[in-house]
Amino acid sequence: MSKSPDREGSLDAPTRHPLDWKNESFYDADALNKELERVFDICHGCRRCVNLCESFPTLFDLVDESETMEVDGVDPADYMKVADQCYLCDMCYMTKCPYVPPHEWNVDFPHLMLRAKAVKYQQQGASLRDKVLTNTDGVGRWATIPVVDVTINTMNEQRWARNLLEKTMGVHHQAVLPKFHSNTMRKRVTEQLRELREVKVQSTDRTRGQVALFTTCYGNNNSPVLGTHLVDVFHHNNIAVKLVNSERCCGMPKMELGDLESVEQAKEHNIPQLAVLVDKGYDLTALVPSCVLMFKQELPLLFPDDPQVQKVKNAFFDPFEYLWLRHKAGLLRTDFSNPLGDISYQVACHLRVQNIGYKARDVLSLVPATKVNVLERCSGHDGTYAVKVETHDKAVKIGRPVARKVQAAEGATLSSDCPMAGGHIAQLSERPESLHPISLLHKAYGL
Repeated sequence: MSKSPDREGSLDAPTRHPLDWKNESFYDADALNKELERVFDICHGCRRCVNLCESFPTLFDLVDESETMEVDGVDPADYMKVADQCYLCDMCYMTKCPYVPPHEWNVDFPHLMLRAKAVKYQQQGASLRDKVLTNTDGVGRWATIPVVDVTINTMNEQRWARNLLEKTMGVHHQAVLPKFHSNTMRKRVTEQLRELREVKVQSTDRTRGQVALFTTCYGNNNSPVLGTHLVDVFHHNNIAVKLVNSERCCGMPKMELGDLESVEQAKEHNIPQLAVLVDKGYDLTALVPSCVLMFKQELPLLFPDDPQVQKVKNAFFDPFEYLWLRHKAGLLRTDFSNPLGDISYQVACHLRVQNIGYKARDVLSLVPATKVNVLERCSGHDGTYAVKVETHDKAVKIGRPVARKVQAAEGATLSSDCPMAGGHIAQLSERPESLHPISLLHKAYGL
């Protein structure tokens, strides 16, 4: 009989335990299935997360359609169907589940799904499609070659080419695909920094007044203008900016695939580069919330005994978290020249779970004649989930509620911290585009 959640959840703050993925028992299939059954039984008795994503409806359908109508009636071979729908947004852990640690039931659903993905990857590997989609560095290197980028972007707008891509690679023909740019963020920002005057660095109790920008693979290859907007805004506020000398993908796409060895390889390249910058007096930032979360939370939980990982964690900031800290210290300029009007601001899940509040809203609200309406709903995109042919329709279903709110706010500017989520919502709400908050602030300053 399923356990009933007849006791109150812990009133203590949620605690994330490190993931013991180096332990051989982590990959023991029998032990994994035993833990999956235990947690699924708790989830079945609670069902608070039924509206978050497809993992929970998938689980509850398996239970309700079984002979016993309990978890013990579900074939363990079907457990992976639940994990396949999890894109590690962490929202169940952070906002819904009353049984997370330090509760005695010790439910960490996202980490359990990650373990299931890792076991599956070790046993079966991944499809060519999934390997390509998560190899953001490799794809970016050849897709940003001059002329190649224009060719790819043109082909992605052709119906016949998209249908062919769906048949051969399993990429849904209606999914929003990012544009590639041979004039990457690193190229643009490098040139931009050459022309900027030096600023007088002022530190505060939390910020050091100079930041190193981790461009991210998506930002560098697909949204390069965001880097120039950040540099302009930060420089306008007397915050010195430099580029991280060398970087690889943060590792989030490979982690979501369960390929933890590749995550470690990326970490071995990135963390030493970033730790050196911290030692030289720089804070760290990135424009994609998933990448910030990777350095703030995921890598520290995967490598809890690495002091350099912890050093980087403590120095990493969301851009608007950083600007708000500067504002609290009286160092943010408010010489805005352009009002922004109404903004429909979708908060990316990987920003919400950072527990920093809505700092983009707070900063943009300082602009006169500007109203920011916060939308706390998942876009359903998740980088690859909305792109895959087998999950695109589910991503559309998840994103519909926020898209309807955007449609209802006629005339409001759509904005999201995540360029991928923003593009997905823009398509669903029939808006021409979504603007990153840093681009809106850039506009407000008249830069």
